[in-house]
Amino acid sequence: MTLSSRTLRPVDPGLLSQALEVAGRLATDATDVITATAGRGARPTTKESPFDWVTDTDRTLERHTRRVLATEFPDIPVVGEEYGDDAGAHGAEYRWVVDPVDGTANYVAGIPWCSYSLALVDGDGPVVGVVADPYRGQIYTAGRGRGARANGTLVRVPARTRTAGAIVCTELSGGNAWPGLSRFLESAAAAHTGTRVLGSSALAVTQVALGHAVAAVLHGYREWDVAGALGVAGEAGAVVLDRRGGEATLPLDGLLVAAPDVADEVLTWWSGCRE
Repeated sequence: MTLSSRTLRPVDPGLLSQALEVAGRLATDATDVITATAGRGARPTTKESPFDWVTDTDRTLERHTRRVLATEFPDIPVVGEEYGDDAGAHGAEYRWVVDPVDGTANYVAGIPWCSYSLALVDGDGPVVGVVADPYRGQIYTAGRGRGARANGTLVRVPARTRTAGAIVCTELSGGNAWPGLSRFLESAAAAHTGTRVLGSSALAVTQVALGHAVAAVLHGYREWDVAGALGVAGEAGAVVLDRRGGEATLPLDGLLVAAPDVADEVLTWWSGCRE
């Protein structure tokens, strides 16, 4: 696979360091809240469908995130799942993007697979990405040009030249199977590759950065679902492609995140099942 030589715009080192510190602190706060409350009367309600949960914890964590960011970065608007976009967010030089609980259905049920996600984004994509994995006690962080880390330890996507015997992650789209999902599963199975649908887009992408999965394919999602994780995956050396196979740092209409040497193979499975 030939990757573009596009250079991402530089970021002020002071802003980058401050953003990493504050985002890491917020991820630690979220870890404490999520582990203390998961599956314990979070008073869930639904939004667009009976499976589209929102809880007191989602709202509390997003409000806390917004309060801290407003104090530390008063000139940078916030985009969040629960409280929408600050005025001018998508025309600003930078914006914060937060998903307070990604995998809320798992959180409500007490299934140990959900996350907190926060990213600082500019016109080139994630500048800082942070994902908290509360049940494993892990916080994954990345800053543009500074690499990706798990609890402070540098991580890189391991060299993988084949998909056989490996895991590929995907997620449902709005609680439903995305068009062509069954064919994608069949293609993966024919290549002796396992597929997992675990319930958190952020953690699905992060598994590629950590080397637990060779790829993640997401058909439908919102920016807040993936921005933090894509920052981590990109800095760890994963390939990030859009629905057409073009390289992109923050695709907004279908994405593939993969170990570089297997990206073409998984893209072929995905391309062959689109409707």
